[in-house]
Amino acid sequence: MTTTKNQISKYKKMKYIKHIPAFALAFLFLFGGINYFFPLAPMPTLSGNQKAFFELFGPTGYMAVIKVFEIIGGILILIPSKRALAITILAPISVNILLFEIFMANAPGIGIALIVLNAIVIFQEKEKFKSLF
Repeated sequence: MTTTKNQISKYKKMKYIKHIPAFALAFLFLFGGINYFFPLAPMPTLSGNQKAFFELFGPTGYMAVIKVFEIIGGILILIPSKRALAITILAPISVNILLFEIFMANAPGIGIALIVLNAIVIFQEKEKFKSLF
């Protein structure tokens, strides 16, 4: 069975397509983490429970630590051999973002996309996680 140039070209494209979920996660977390320290985009106005939450955690430095982990995870997920480590850092943060959106903001948004992207990357890296089960 011979392979044609078209089949080889298709294989090369598929090789790069599998990295898209990881790059999307990296972009979202790197942008969110860097935006915290160097405001590039305006923050939405907060009210009610959201405002109380951030007023409580803002002065403690808690959010700065989380944002540092977001940046570290965002960088690590760009390196294919470190994706499993990155997911162990980013998955709990993603769950917390989704829970914040559900319980505080009463409007799930980017948290759903983060969970889906995390699930895709976990599925792609399932061999590295098999020893956990």
